[in-house]
Amino acid sequence: MSGWLALLAAGLLEIAWAFGLKYSDGLTRFWPTAATLVAIMLSFGLMAVALKSLPFGTAYAVWTGIGATGSIIVGMLIYSEPADPVRLLCLTLIVAGMVGLKLNSPV
Repeated sequence: MSGWLALLAAGLLEIAWAFGLKYSDGLTRFWPTAATLVAIMLSFGLMAVALKSLPFGTAYAVWTGIGATGSIIVGMLIYSEPADPVRLLCLTLIVAGMVGLKLNSPV
């Protein structure tokens, strides 16, 4: 598996575990908690795979950026969180930063 593909999957799993935390009700509901823990372990495992070939700073920033961006979008779509222009601008800046890091990566 390529480092970038592992990193993308790790980032998507970060969104999944953040979503799971919301449904776990403070880690008191068994199945949402179990799913959250599995997503965390898989996310960390895939991040470890990605770090074998990608620069640390770039990989970490992209991983957290995918998680943050995805969580913001999930919040807007599922929880009706605000999608005002400033929030969308900030979201765009996060994505632009990730793209910039990817384009500037030596790998």
